Amino acid sequence: MDTAVAIIPARYGSTRLPGKALIDIEGKPLIRRVYERVSGASLVSRVVVATDDPRIADAIISFGGEAVMTSPWHKSGTDRVAEAALKTGGEIIVNVQGDEPLIDPRLIDRVIEKILEDEEISCSTAASPISDEAVYRDPNAVKVVLDSKGRALYFSRSSIPFYRDRGFGGAYLHVGIYCFRREFLSIYTSLEPTPLEQAEKLEQLRILEHGFSIGVVITDYVSIGVDTSEDMEKVRGIIRNGTG
Repeated sequence: MDTAVAIIPARYGSTRLPGKALIDIEGKPLIRRVYERVSGASLVSRVVVATDDPRIADAIISFGGEAVMTSPWHKSGTDRVAEAALKTGGEIIVNVQGDEPLIDPRLIDRVIEKILEDEEISCSTAASPISDEAVYRDPNAVKVVLDSKGRALYFSRSSIPFYRDRGFGGAYLHVGIYCFRREFLSIYTSLEPTPLEQAEKLEQLRILEHGFSIGVVITDYVSIGVDTSEDMEKVRGIIRNGTG
């Protein structure tokens, strides 16, 4: 059995950027850029794109990649990953977002190492230090605070912790990569949504609310996800200039 399988959920529909998985970035579609970056992780033995659209599957297969068709009715990318995991095997399942064309392969390895080293956590993820107060105040930037063992205490769109005196800090900016133990991924997708998850619209809170632990790797990598045309142009520029 493959030890670590990376699954990239990708759907064609996108509210802000329709068809973004197939939008060209300097000669390659976005989803291929993500696939190739993930393939550079030394601890990943297999990379699979989980999609509900044959156009995306065809794009992956055209360059020799692997794609798995999944249901079009999934409510989240994690649900899509869980279905694909049933077909791929793997003791460890890494969920890498399909809009992260600059994801650092070394970070993927570190997130995998985290879950292999700590038997008490069910999932691992990553976060980076926040140096800009605007990010700290931005509700679109998901923050996470940690305990003394480097495990997540809470994720929030709010500015946490709240400082009674002036200043900010203490929280990290969440990077949207997840590593699951196979058995826990099945448990997680069967759990009922929770109040805090629904309030913040953050899936990972379901894990904490049900009493499971999430290990967090601290990294200097700052995620640049592609959600808008402006994001797309920024990524194109970085790749064009060879700085990503």
